[in-house]
Amino acid sequence: MSTTLADRTAAAALGLASALVLAACANPSAGATTEVAAPKGGTTKINLGPDQNRVTTAKVDSIAAKVPARIRDRGTLEIVNSSGSAAPLTFRATDDKTVIGVEADLAHLVADVLGLKPHVNTVSWENIFVGLDSAKYDVGFSNITVTEERKEKYDFATYREDNLGFEAKKGSGLKITGPADVAGRTVAVSSGTNQEKLLVAWSEENEKAGRAPVDVKYYQNDSDTYLALQSGRIDLYLGPNPTAAYHAAVTGRTEVVGTYSGAGATLQGLIAATTKKGSGLAGPLAEALDEVIENGTYAEVLERWGLSDEAVATSQVNPPGLPRTNK
Repeated sequence: MSTTLADRTAAAALGLASALVLAACANPSAGATTEVAAPKGGTTKINLGPDQNRVTTAKVDSIAAKVPARIRDRGTLEIVNSSGSAAPLTFRATDDKTVIGVEADLAHLVADVLGLKPHVNTVSWENIFVGLDSAKYDVGFSNITVTEERKEKYDFATYREDNLGFEAKKGSGLKITGPADVAGRTVAVSSGTNQEKLLVAWSEENEKAGRAPVDVKYYQNDSDTYLALQSGRIDLYLGPNPTAAYHAAVTGRTEVVGTYSGAGATLQGLIAATTKKGSGLAGPLAEALDEVIENGTYAEVLERWGLSDEAVATSQVNPPGLPRTNK
């Protein structure tokens, strides 16, 4: 986390996903906390230190018994997430080593139910899928959206709603509600992501309607993206709504100017634990997620990261995902 967190107070709305308001924070180098306001009132303190005191739950033998034997015998759950993610999804604690965030917390909680020791592997986005394909990793917890294309190679167990956020320089005056609002705009997005697919589809829709296409830009990392945003080289950055709102709150330099379902206009996008297709793990993962939803620990995890409004009522295995046409 940046030292610009020190003594800063800011606010940002998570729109369709949740309301994340930065109320107060102390120096992260001292291992203190960031306080955020919960959507239903009150505040939640986000622990930025390596000692997370994570929410835990008990093993459920009947669910654990359904885990594939090779994983049960190993005794660990090999979890993979992306090094390119950001708060409050996946980021580093104040020791610059410990992986923290809502994704890590939910992965640990599921591992508890399955009676497995969680082992978190942090890699580049594309290597998540390379590792799942080769069975190097068991499951991805990395803000991965269910898509019809991905369902050909992967099985999913859903655990959060997926909403995207358009982030602009503070005071831009922009408001994004649909394809026409980005016609002719220069928009940054991460390659290979759900949000890239949506943006490309919007650009194609604009062209068919006689409007200017989107000028899509790609950057190696978030710092380059935000430098481009501040300098005016890009108009917008499309990313996960929680990270967009969190960044806006922390820096005070940007704002979320529009939100959109990660699955398009006609379907609520869903984030899911992702496994290699046919691995036999998606079912037990869904049952484990249903267990923590039922016993209340799931709600505790979302609340501690200010993401209560992204909760799902139940975990679904391979539900309808982002359509191929995304229209």
